[in-house]
Amino acid sequence: MDTAARHPDRAFPRFHPRPANGWINDPNGLSYAGGRYHVFFQFNPESARHRGICWGHLSSPDLVHWDEEPVALRPQPGGPDALGCWSGVVTDDGGVPTAAYSGVDTVGGHSRVVLARADKALRSWAQEGHVAAEVPPDPQVTAVRDPFLFHFQGRRFALQGAGLASGHAAVLLYSVEELRTWRYEGIWFSTEDPHAARHLPAEIWECPQLVRVPDSSGADTWVLMASLWLAADQHDHPNGVGYVLGTLVPNAFGLPVFTPASGGKADLGREFYAPQLLALPDRALLWGWSGEAEDAEGRPGRSQDEIDDAGWAGILTFPRQLSVHGGVLAVEPAPELGAYRGDRLHHGAAGTLTLPPEAEVRVARGEGTLRLVLVAAGQRRTVFADTVAGGDELRIFIDASIVEVYRHGSVPTTLRAYPGPGEEWQLELPHGAAADVWELRHPDWSETNL
Repeated sequence: MDTAARHPDRAFPRFHPRPANGWINDPNGLSYAGGRYHVFFQFNPESARHRGICWGHLSSPDLVHWDEEPVALRPQPGGPDALGCWSGVVTDDGGVPTAAYSGVDTVGGHSRVVLARADKALRSWAQEGHVAAEVPPDPQVTAVRDPFLFHFQGRRFALQGAGLASGHAAVLLYSVEELRTWRYEGIWFSTEDPHAARHLPAEIWECPQLVRVPDSSGADTWVLMASLWLAADQHDHPNGVGYVLGTLVPNAFGLPVFTPASGGKADLGREFYAPQLLALPDRALLWGWSGEAEDAEGRPGRSQDEIDDAGWAGILTFPRQLSVHGGVLAVEPAPELGAYRGDRLHHGAAGTLTLPPEAEVRVARGEGTLRLVLVAAGQRRTVFADTVAGGDELRIFIDASIVEVYRHGSVPTTLRAYPGPGEEWQLELPHGAAADVWELRHPDWSETNL
């Protein structure tokens, strides 16, 4: 997959794989099957606008070399997904890869859970239009979307994000003994809980996720993550994504009960939303969606006309690895990303450094403010600034118009910035800080793959 090498737009990412054209948003259907990682995503192959949503598909053997696969799901005329195949998951159902996703068939209508089945390679899909879960017959539920499946004590359950008549955001719980028929168990968790109200403030929780996360204390810790939707946001989501950590125990009927203990933001940047988690036996991975930054005073971005002219919109973040230390969520870049390191341009450098358009930077020590800026003809604009102290360690990835900043032991910051003609990246280091800088390059695994 070598779309970046031939793409004329300087803002197009070279190392974050995506199709050369079209709109993308939420990652969906994260799975590991047949020795490959599979990342599906919301996709409009026809334009750079959010409509006619299909499921695009990327796959990789190693999180480094990516192949673009055929479009997986498309809206079916007359079907329950006629107006879009929205967010959902892929699961194994008796040996058959199966997608469970939100389908909408009327303007302004509620979404229902729709199933589609695939071959073993997840490349050929059959969309029969089977509805596994209708809108719950619950007068408290005013909005529902984005199914997520999980297992607990040998049983399969599902969540959906929801909004309630009371104004609270919530997740709904389902028992899923048979994938074709979901049993609604009720409102499971909501912003009526003080931890949720503090860390997950929203009118609707979108893309709810619940997975077990490795905890250095040995505790059995689960993370509930949700994207925080407000009615006025449209595609700008200033509330971002929050999480709460807690425990699961069964009630008298064997249904899981979630007890929250702590929480926070899953990412501190404005251009980060709708992530999905992939729980593997030895680790938990996350991908998120980074949308285009809107052009605004004091915050240069792209107008809709510029996006239309470019012919593409949206980037998926690099894969991230999650763990818990001291009751706090820690999010690091997946170790496999080290394969993108090319020539080392600086080692233990100090002061102000000029960076290439695609780079990885490691910063250690230092006391004061670190700044990542774009500079041209004596003009400078700050893209990222933060205070570092003592034992802090940061990893910064720049890939054309996306910046991911990881602070060791904490959560990252995802940003979008569009270098103009003659602009170059500079990193201003605080006193005592030392930086290593690598130019990113594609590994020599294949001339036709990233």
